Amino acid sequence: MGVAEVFVAVRELRRSWRRFGLVGLVVLLVAVLSTIVVGLSNGLVEQGTSGLRDLPFDHLAFAPHSQATFSRSTVDEHARAVWDEHAQTSPLGVSFVNAAAQGTTSGSSIDLALFGVPADSFLVQRDDARAALAGPPGLVLSDTFADKGVHVGDKFAMGGSGVVLPVLGFTHAGSYGHVDLAFTSLSTWQQISYGSSVDAQGRYSAIALKVPSGTDIAAVDRAAGTDTLTKKAAYAGSPGYTAETQTMTMIRVFLLVISALIVGAFFTVLTLGRVRQIGVLKAMGASSGYVIVDGLVQIAIVVVAATAVGTAIGGALIAAMSGGSVPVQFSTGSVITAAAILAIAGIIGGALTLGRISKIEPSVALGVEA
Repeated sequence: MGVAEVFVAVRELRRSWRRFGLVGLVVLLVAVLSTIVVGLSNGLVEQGTSGLRDLPFDHLAFAPHSQATFSRSTVDEHARAVWDEHAQTSPLGVSFVNAAAQGTTSGSSIDLALFGVPADSFLVQRDDARAALAGPPGLVLSDTFADKGVHVGDKFAMGGSGVVLPVLGFTHAGSYGHVDLAFTSLSTWQQISYGSSVDAQGRYSAIALKVPSGTDIAAVDRAAGTDTLTKKAAYAGSPGYTAETQTMTMIRVFLLVISALIVGAFFTVLTLGRVRQIGVLKAMGASSGYVIVDGLVQIAIVVVAATAVGTAIGGALIAAMSGGSVPVQFSTGSVITAAAILAIAGIIGGALTLGRISKIEPSVALGVEA
């Protein structure tokens, strides 16, 4: 593309900046909304899965047909014994509990995503956490509860189980299913979930695994009677995860389509209004390719500039909302990727309208229709 082509495109942008500014403003607003949707999507995923994501395992073995849902899954020591021959294993109990505060704060309650693990599990990475879980029954809460006024030593009644547990400490644990995490010993979790029967001692929700490469997971599943998923696949079991991610994806797709349609419609009207001007260019020797490239330059300048500004504004809004009640999270990589896809969609939408240019004849410059 020569300098003259760029000059023609830029000259018209300068002369008709109000007209181009209007479509640029619309693309900018779409980019702002798209960036916020990306931040919201990241925030929802963070609140839905961060507690599971941060645990050091690579697979989870569930009961068959449980669809990665802890509340539908119960596995036993037989399944773990089979897996012990092929991978590093740890029992994992997961349930949601409403814990009612006892004593001076009686009457208030907190919701917990309660994870039960043995004190010697590879899932417990800190020595102080191991010591807490190995001692008398209690809770190690996500540090977000400290910000809500919960203190070490506070006691909570765990749902309708009759079990009352003190707070032993806090840790950065994340959340699961949009509920902040709490850790307790596996035996305590079993008592809360199943009661104090002897049979409860050998049951839990799933088996956390560190599987060596080359392991025939399907064969071990058949022997153990389990359904094993990767950590990422297990995210689908988080309450609302699939619906939320699908909804956010649909919104982003609609925004891409809207951007392409808006840019396409604008440049269709613009091309119709430039028929005689294009005829003059062709009469002066310009090829159809020259004029099409000229139009693409205009489209790219408008769409890329508007998308860049809109993305910057959206990023600033995400940063302002972070840390509040709105579940948003800024991720540079995902925001840049979304902006690039949005710009490409807009450029493609505009480019599809330029095919008419090749059909315009030089004679239209004289007012003669071909």
